[in-house]
Amino acid sequence: MNWMVAFKLGRVSNLPTVWTNVWAAVVLAGGSFQILQTVWLLVAFSLFYVGGMYLNDAFDADIDAKERPERPIPSGQVSRRLVYGAGYGMLLAGVLMLAGVGLLTDRGLGMWPALGGLGLASAIVLYDWTHKKSPISPALMGICRALVYIAAGLCVAVPLPIPLLVGAGLLLCYLVGLTYVAKHENLGRIANLWPVAFLAAPVVYGVGLVVDRPESAPFLVLLVVWILVSLYFLVRRRAGDIPRAVVSLIAGIALLDAMLVAGSGEIQLALWAIAGFLLTLALQRYVPGT
Repeated sequence: MNWMVAFKLGRVSNLPTVWTNVWAAVVLAGGSFQILQTVWLLVAFSLFYVGGMYLNDAFDADIDAKERPERPIPSGQVSRRLVYGAGYGMLLAGVLMLAGVGLLTDRGLGMWPALGGLGLASAIVLYDWTHKKSPISPALMGICRALVYIAAGLCVAVPLPIPLLVGAGLLLCYLVGLTYVAKHENLGRIANLWPVAFLAAPVVYGVGLVVDRPESAPFLVLLVVWILVSLYFLVRRRAGDIPRAVVSLIAGIALLDAMLVAGSGEIQLALWAIAGFLLTLALQRYVPGT
């Protein structure tokens, strides 16, 4: 398996949105950034994401053979068995890294980070295994991303503070809307648009956030504009518009993180989340994000 196949399987272009999730979770949990801890967490959650994407392709190989024969497994670029092994191996490595945070530091977190990692890994496997045939798969995907917030938060504070739990709920709503769109990317049309209304939850919350933290207003505006741009592709419905909406909404995850971080008063870190958004868009030009 060459590097380009590995990157395509892992949808590595979307990794900056995972990194901004981690930054936001640490801020919302009341943590402070330390270089070694931050890098450790970014690597751990990158393993969760990439491992989950590998398993997604492994579980979907039979369907992809009919609908997307250009994907690495059905096109013969890599074996399904190798992808399964690599996917599960990365999830295990991620759990072990989080266990190290709880057991090898003096914060008294104990097994909580490892339990957060196990919950995330379990949700990822359940989603990958069932998403093609389950009507609740958008909720399952949303739970996976929300668990990134929760697992990262458990590496900082126990019990989890309310702002982090609220952020996880908003991320869940955003991902429900996003994943509903993604489920239709191979159909060329979306029959019902009402589930997309879940995308409005972070916007409504952001309006209230601006009242208390006016400096978060520009970040809310960016999020709203980007959601509207993404939804425009759904309304226009030309060839390729639904996949374009999907990758745009994925990049928008970083804008949601930026708004929440700015609402916590960490403007500099919010700007780093904007950089993550721009990096995602740039990487999606080279590695498909869906």
